[in-house]
Amino acid sequence: MPDSSPTQEARAAAAPRIALMLQGGGALGAYHIGAYEALAEAGLHPDWVAGISIGAINAAVIAGNPPEDRVAKLQGLWEAISWPDLLGAWAFGSGVLHNWASNWEALMFGQPNFFAPRLLNPLLLSAAPPAQVSFYDTGPMLATLAQFADFPTINRGTTRLSLGATNVETGQLKFFDSQEIELGPHHVLASGSLPPGFPATPIGESLYWDGGCVSNTPLDVLLDEPDYPHTVVFMVDLWSASGKPPTNMGDVTWRAKQIQYASRTAHHIDAVATKINLRHAVRVARHAGAPEVAAVPDSELLHTGRLDIVHVTYHPADDQIPNSDAEFSRSSIADRRAAGYRDLKAAIEAQPWMRVERPAHLAAMVHKVERGALASLAEPNLTSTTDATAPILEPAA
Repeated sequence: MPDSSPTQEARAAAAPRIALMLQGGGALGAYHIGAYEALAEAGLHPDWVAGISIGAINAAVIAGNPPEDRVAKLQGLWEAISWPDLLGAWAFGSGVLHNWASNWEALMFGQPNFFAPRLLNPLLLSAAPPAQVSFYDTGPMLATLAQFADFPTINRGTTRLSLGATNVETGQLKFFDSQEIELGPHHVLASGSLPPGFPATPIGESLYWDGGCVSNTPLDVLLDEPDYPHTVVFMVDLWSASGKPPTNMGDVTWRAKQIQYASRTAHHIDAVATKINLRHAVRVARHAGAPEVAAVPDSELLHTGRLDIVHVTYHPADDQIPNSDAEFSRSSIADRRAAGYRDLKAAIEAQPWMRVERPAHLAAMVHKVERGALASLAEPNLTSTTDATAPILEPAA
């Protein structure tokens, strides 16, 4: 009797393409270490990594190393750009005061192998070259990137890398993509050149700032993709829209910052999913013979396969400070890494891209993972409370 089990080629063809999208958020980006660690443990090595700001730096390390070395390289990067917890631990122990001391250390002295304060305060200058108008010099990061990310590996194309940056003169978001150009450390640095702290980075004839000046979420790269049967996107969000009401001015600053970035992310995911679903609806109408859409060209109808966006959100611990995105203590890095591992592991165990049935009229599904609970949205409108399925994970303690 012939073997009816699927062949290795058929299983490979059926396996979804894995995309990892990493947001910006400064020191909060240590969450990405644990997130990738959980993916690697599950064998979900991304075919495509996209990042903005600190997400671009982590994405370059992932794409620039073989799978078996990536977690160690990420850990090595974050050790290289952080001070040992000596001053804060000795003077303040752990907790909020320790984190404030660490933040003060970063503002005063910069971070090793990342950025250093300029000797002359730029506020004292009436004019200077555009690439020098900033409070800090990010030149050290170029050597750090070359140490932890192998750019020949990136440009060979085994794992696709996309980096979002903002053109200073046009204000437009630009993605540097390893499938289109040869990438180097300057392209990564451009994505993380957040003003006024960091200077613009020259690429060719143009200057670039942090991609987060326009959008902190690198989902736009999905819109111009050709057809693929099934893509699973892990959208790792460093900013939480939900939180406790503030009781002091520090809490007010922190909640305002979280809401500002988180709300933009939610609307961005909504917009991307809605556009892909509209394209899918037009294609369905064309196949049904609807004359109203007969003239729509195929070039406008990309993404006919299934797209699952697994939106995983970081919820910081109570000891975080309003400037946590500029607080690089190793104890905080370890806490954020552990949170990323825990949250991605929960999402992987739930497997919503396999277990949740996609309605025929949709191409894109959004699965939200927060505090260990998962909800898959039947419609892309993220403000809706209507779920396609009840949460299949117990809320985390």
